[in-house]
Amino acid sequence: MANSSEGGELNVTFNGTSPPCCRDNATNINLTFYEQSPDFYVVLPVIYSVICAVGLTGNTAVIYVILKAPKMKTVTNMFILNLAIADDLFTLVLPINIAEHLLHYWPFGEILCKVILSIDHYNIFSSIYFLTVMSIDRYLVVLATVRSKRMPHRTYRAARIISFGIWCLVTLIVSPFFAFANVYKDDLDITSCGLNFPRPERFWFKASRIYTLILGFAIPVSTICILYTMMLYNLRNMHLNSNTKALDKAKKKVTIMVFIVLAVCLFCWTPFHLATIVALTTDLPQTPAVIGISYFITSLSYANSCLNPFLYAFLDDSFQKSFRKMLECRPA
Repeated sequence: MANSSEGGELNVTFNGTSPPCCRDNATNINLTFYEQSPDFYVVLPVIYSVICAVGLTGNTAVIYVILKAPKMKTVTNMFILNLAIADDLFTLVLPINIAEHLLHYWPFGEILCKVILSIDHYNIFSSIYFLTVMSIDRYLVVLATVRSKRMPHRTYRAARIISFGIWCLVTLIVSPFFAFANVYKDDLDITSCGLNFPRPERFWFKASRIYTLILGFAIPVSTICILYTMMLYNLRNMHLNSNTKALDKAKKKVTIMVFIVLAVCLFCWTPFHLATIVALTTDLPQTPAVIGISYFITSLSYANSCLNPFLYAFLDDSFQKSFRKMLECRPA
């Protein structure tokens, strides 16, 4: 079993996603931590439960509105739909992580261990990949508007095919975590769910963290930053050097919404990936403060799954109107 305490890496437990370190020795760390901070034993499940309830309700509402309202079937909303599905899937399994947290052991068997760890990692990769695709789409729309060109291939059907391709890509990326996920017993004979790496364990542990950092953050975020820089450059050029009309109000609103959703995602996930770098490059003692910060970083990454629906509701007029219309129709 990969032992993340080797070499002094940050081996703080993160229920489910194992950020920015693996879940090994989870129970021992949790028991020691809760002896020193007993209130945290209650506070963390409450935070996770709120995230679960709000995220499940909000994302289910987004899925329902986009699928039922004819006017909501747009290219951007197809990507938002898949983003909501990914968030909903994660919030559905969050109660299992809460149960493990309260019980201090894994009672659900090996198959569910593999499924839960895989879904946790789906959450890491799918959110940023769909946001990357949304950013590419926004860039192409802005570019076409600046050049006064149409986009005949930008259709709802094409968006569905691209979304399916993203799910296939994420499945491929997550498959190693499914293979390595396993149920094991520690020195105290307590059952845990974690990543069971082959020897040399320390090498595989570091490789898995670098793998997640590069594919789940560095590449997509770099792509997004380049796209938005080019987008701003084109908009500035359009304003200064062209008589082309400015983007219409609707396109501006969609672009702003995508940008804000992206900014919130980066705000929630950047500490997660920065903590990975810290875990790989420094030796941190397992003090209550370090463990508490680690749990806060995890909770922040989890919170992203329940924030997106509120962003759509506040920023997208068509979503608000469709949602209100469906609420009015339900009593009838």
